[in-house]
Amino acid sequence: MASAPDPIFGDPRLAAVYDALDPDRSDLEVYERLVVDELGARSVLDIGCGTGTFALMLAARGVAVTGVDPAAASVDVARAKPGAEAVRWVVGTADATAADASPAHGVDVVTMTANVAQVFLDDLDWHAVLVAARRALRPDGTLVFESRRPEREAWRDWTREATRHVVDVPHEGAVEEWVEVTDVDGQFVTFASPTIFHRDGARIDSTSTLRFRPRAAIERSLVAAGLELVDVRDAPDRPGREWVYLARRPA
Repeated sequence: MASAPDPIFGDPRLAAVYDALDPDRSDLEVYERLVVDELGARSVLDIGCGTGTFALMLAARGVAVTGVDPAAASVDVARAKPGAEAVRWVVGTADATAADASPAHGVDVVTMTANVAQVFLDDLDWHAVLVAARRALRPDGTLVFESRRPEREAWRDWTREATRHVVDVPHEGAVEEWVEVTDVDGQFVTFASPTIFHRDGARIDSTSTLRFRPRAAIERSLVAAGLELVDVRDAPDRPGREWVYLARRPA
């Protein structure tokens, strides 16, 4: 399974300003309601937990949460947040975490929010993370994740003109960033994410690639990993732009 963190999450200075540059995480409220109120989860494995925003939301609801991410810098930020002691933080990959779970005592829900499901570019890596999620789940436990709908071609709006913004960040001052697509090759979209710290003029460049898998391919991959597709929903906070997938580990 791919384990190298994206530079934008793995660089300590970038990780420290990540939340300030993307402060509106109301999208996670949808997942909180789904995981806690609808699925009734008491235990969750959050794959790609990043700086821990979602894991801490769940922990505040009394859920036992393990947050796993290969980017140590992001996990360090998560560990420093209020309430972080209630979460088990793991620097690593989902397969290592899943090895801790016995078939009878797995978690109720495994989550991959935001772009996490799309960072697995290789089919073998994608299969590996789905198998790891199945192993981490208890029988009848549910995997929940989202993926952008490729037919919407969201990347067409990823331009400097449309995404550039400057944020006043505590202890850093003005920080500027934008997203700009550099290549589209079938399902693979590569984009640059420069971050400029006005205080000292430092510029950190990060290049990322996401894979926009079609819905039918994702559904087949779930079955191939031994999961039962339960539902595919239009993302309520981004209608027409993303699918939310729910898949169950068979009893």
